[in-house]
Amino acid sequence: MNSRERVLATINHKQPDRVPIDIGGTNQSGISASTLYKLREALGLEKKEIEICSLFQMLGNVDEDLRDKLGIDTIGLFNPSDSISGRNSITQPLIMCDGTPTKIFDTTAYDKLADGSFVIYPQGDKSVKPSMKMPSNGFFFDTIDRSKDFDEENLTPLEDYKDSFYRMTEGAAQYFARKSKELFENTSYAVIGNLGGGGLGDVATIPAPNEKHPKGIRKIEDWLMAHILYPEYITEVFKLQTEVMLYNLKMYHQAVGDNIQIVCISGTDFGTQNGEFIDPNLFRKLYKPFYTQINDWVHKNTNWKTFYHSCGSVVGFLDDFVDMGVDILNPVQLSAKGMDAHMLKEKYGNKLVFWGGGVDTQETLPFGTPEQVKKQVLERLEILSSEGGYVFNTIHNIVAKTPVENLLAMFEAIEQFNK
Repeated sequence: MNSRERVLATINHKQPDRVPIDIGGTNQSGISASTLYKLREALGLEKKEIEICSLFQMLGNVDEDLRDKLGIDTIGLFNPSDSISGRNSITQPLIMCDGTPTKIFDTTAYDKLADGSFVIYPQGDKSVKPSMKMPSNGFFFDTIDRSKDFDEENLTPLEDYKDSFYRMTEGAAQYFARKSKELFENTSYAVIGNLGGGGLGDVATIPAPNEKHPKGIRKIEDWLMAHILYPEYITEVFKLQTEVMLYNLKMYHQAVGDNIQIVCISGTDFGTQNGEFIDPNLFRKLYKPFYTQINDWVHKNTNWKTFYHSCGSVVGFLDDFVDMGVDILNPVQLSAKGMDAHMLKEKYGNKLVFWGGGVDTQETLPFGTPEQVKKQVLERLEILSSEGGYVFNTIHNIVAKTPVENLLAMFEAIEQFNK
């Protein structure tokens, strides 16, 4: 099998010739630019500035030479614009705190402050307050709370969020058409459409880092409490977001057709380390109907599989995920309470494709020994890859300061298992 055939077999719950590998195909399965730079050096690849594909998380583009070297089977179709700053080309230099040379979008407006931290301004406008900050010793950006008091007696959700969800432009659609055709015809990788936009209540977007003057309920604690205090507000926001998402899906499908095999819908986290983020009944009331509507459209109109990311313990939601049409679950955080690999595979292995879970990125990969990394990878592969339905990836992105020798041990274990 080539890479695309291998992934297609896997996402259709058929046994491939070997376990497919994804590193860098999505914004939730990537690698920190800092670690990527060191990995390339260790593998003897060309020394170069790392292009950033996700500014928020400072994830680096995985280039063809690295995909070939490591046997990676996926390639991402990323969006032609960055909602924080816009995008035309990636040539603006930014040197990270550890000296890693990167290139970011030309239109990104940022300052390096006296303390060594970086701040980014929404839509490239330095006349307003910055919306994101990376500490002087940090490796990714956090949103800055710029919310103002809201009038709980006069809530206006549609007005507050009217600029939060972008309708796809004709120019973007033309880019997707051109780029997806190039990736499909000129490579044999599985092409993942990183459309996004369906992450209902995603805490990365609620603070509105892309807006100059955010309005309404934007502080995360206020947003979470609004699920109980103002559920109508939440519902109205989700109605608007779903309407825009369905419009974008139609435009996207017209542009890319079958050039992609997987579409990323949502990156909202519904689990914590020890349990669900919200009561499952509240999820069924506020979230599930809209997600079902989105997934139904995808399954009715396309051949794509839907990709959902949710960290943490999501055991209490898995039946709902299946019911609402989720095809692929990432990152499969086996370190969270109740997320037992044997149970997940036995109960949901023929219903959900598990994309991740290959090694723990909280403890084992960054802090373990190469031997511990290899042992865990082999154990996870043995459990999760049985009878297909599994794509190897770490549990979420590979973070900065991860020892390169541990990464090499991870890939050695995958190669050993696949042989």
